[in-house]
Amino acid sequence: QVQLVESGGGLVQAGDSLRLSCAASGLTVSRYMMGWFRQAPGKEREFVTAISWSSGVSIYADSVKGRFTISRDNTKNTVYLQMNSLKPEDTARYYCAADNGKVLYRSASAYDYWGQGTQVTVSS
Repeated sequence: QVQLVESGGGLVQAGDSLRLSCAASGLTVSRYMMGWFRQAPGKEREFVTAISWSSGVSIYADSVKGRFTISRDNTKNTVYLQMNSLKPEDTARYYCAADNGKVLYRSASAYDYWGQGTQVTVSS
């Protein structure tokens, strides 16, 4: 049984940093495309970033490029999202996702497994 459990969310001020964690069980993060998505109230779920299991290449949404970094610790079977210079528009519920395909996708429909999410709120 696959489980993705996110943690690390919270209430911060604009300009602060947060690191989200996604602990996986039932799958090995080093063998899956791992992604982060977010969803704000009243909006669709949007792509944030993803990392390839094979090459380690990562892709980012333009809105977070240069501020957010995805990484993984294979020994802990955990994926991280380091978020710096947070802005009020980053406020959303952040979800970890896993895809057993071979191509990095920005579309949520490509991902097979999802966590329950962790809330990030950035005050101005």
